[in-house]
Amino acid sequence: MPDPQTVIEAVRRACRAADGQDPLDEAAALHLKHRGVDDAGLWLAGEDGFALRRGAEVDLAVAPDSRGRGLGGGLAADAFAGTGPLTAWSHGDHPAARVLAERHGLRRARELWVMRRPAASPLPDLVLPADLTIRSFRAGDEADLLRVNAAAFSAHPEQGGLDADGLSQRMAEPWFDPEGLLLATETDGTVVGFHWTKQHDERQGEVYVVGVDPCAQGRGLGRLLTLAGLHHLAGLGVEEVLLYVEAENGPAIHVYSGLGFAHAPSDTHVQYRRP
Repeated sequence: MPDPQTVIEAVRRACRAADGQDPLDEAAALHLKHRGVDDAGLWLAGEDGFALRRGAEVDLAVAPDSRGRGLGGGLAADAFAGTGPLTAWSHGDHPAARVLAERHGLRRARELWVMRRPAASPLPDLVLPADLTIRSFRAGDEADLLRVNAAAFSAHPEQGGLDADGLSQRMAEPWFDPEGLLLATETDGTVVGFHWTKQHDERQGEVYVVGVDPCAQGRGLGRLLTLAGLHHLAGLGVEEVLLYVEAENGPAIHVYSGLGFAHAPSDTHVQYRRP
């Protein structure tokens, strides 16, 4: 029997190369890295595909060269078995995912847009009000970061659940750079917002997370923090900056569009849900 982790990683590499998308999101990838598959349901289609079920979350992928042979349908039949609640993401809104979702009673529930801008496009100057400072993360800021994150994303199904362990895991990743985790502080030192940037490689950077404490909303902090992070990423020499945003988040999309980000319909991730 093939090693499950080896199969999963090989299929992920093939999908990234052919589709430009990783079939696993960050949460699933970190789960595998730190906890393996022992506490998850796993089904393999030989070495050509896999389905992973973590609680009510399903991730399914078939290597591009092996598609059209019914492997996805077989994996879905196992992973979606039963009648309880389930969610599954289609990274890239693939037509095959729509068919499998409908077959097993999952309905389109959320759309996540990828928006992109060329890093070389001019940026407005960063002008801060007198009562605000933006600085990089320092050891000891963890509790404040988690506090603001919890308040800012209290209604968000993924980001709002970030805890100390999840923060430590992300800070242990090779891409983590404390200089790129920017905190907005008031004159008394209170942290009221943050922009966590990510550099994927020499070519690409990301507006990873922007969070503002609800008590400080209405002051334009989201735009200021986003702009500060874009200046940081531009200084690293990346060619493109991307971000992920809920398709229904009109205010955020308005800010990002005003800073030169654009969305292509093909750059859409879809979450399917079975109630």
